[in-house]
Amino acid sequence: MLYSTVTPADKRAAFRARLTTGELIRMPGAFNPLSAKLIQDKGFEGVYISGAVLSADLGLPDIGLTTLTEVAARGQQISRMTDLPTLIDADTGFGEPMNVARTVQTLEDAGVSGLHIEDQVNPKRCGHLDGKAVVDEDTALKRIRAAADARRDPNLLIMARTDIRAVDGLQAAIDRAKALVDAGADAIFPEAMADLGEFEAVRKAVDVPILANMTEFGKSELFTTTQLANIGINIVIYPVSLLRLAMGAAERGLDALAAEGSLNSSVQHMQTRARLYELLDYEAYNAFDTSVFNFTL
Repeated sequence: MLYSTVTPADKRAAFRARLTTGELIRMPGAFNPLSAKLIQDKGFEGVYISGAVLSADLGLPDIGLTTLTEVAARGQQISRMTDLPTLIDADTGFGEPMNVARTVQTLEDAGVSGLHIEDQVNPKRCGHLDGKAVVDEDTALKRIRAAADARRDPNLLIMARTDIRAVDGLQAAIDRAKALVDAGADAIFPEAMADLGEFEAVRKAVDVPILANMTEFGKSELFTTTQLANIGINIVIYPVSLLRLAMGAAERGLDALAAEGSLNSSVQHMQTRARLYELLDYEAYNAFDTSVFNFTL
């Protein structure tokens, strides 16, 4: 009932422990707290919180327009509703190294289990678009050092994302990944790899966990969990998938309403009231105090 009874510290410790097993951690992207509850209910191992999804939810493109306050607020709303670890997109850290330090502590307070900071310039853009630009290595390393130094819970996962593959090629991505690990990154997010062999090359180059981004309509093929696990990938995210599925269904429903004058033909595709109440755990609220609330299900 209400929020998760698992503390942020315990979620972080569990996330770290799971990463040591070598098993693939699947983290679909939650577009709101309710979808995070669904991800947990369906048996996944973690929840991803995408900056692109947050931007889209606000009606904005993913070009660095969201603020730390907005990202932290959504991170808290989602993290407190699930027992699973949450990994959040912290973009470029929202400023210079001191701003990065504040970002880390603010997101830590929001209850996330990990965050990733990228090496794009500001304003950043979606990692699977053309025309990206990255900062020089010194700037990228300062961001990660500031992040690692700022955390108070040593189990908070500091992940470094590099977008340099699209700018200077695979070897540059490998070289930067190594440097980011030396600077204090606990894990590496190599963005927009061209094929499975490139993921495997990064995997072999560093001895920290590696994340694969399986986003639709992007630069990377949508590899299966078996393919990714077989080359030693530790985390796979599906950042915008649930939002795309939900918005696709919403658009089809609105088209039906406009064309047919009712949603009778769409009811069969809707989540039922009973299933929604099950996810929200109405029964627990009834049991909590029937003198305060008494819901008839």
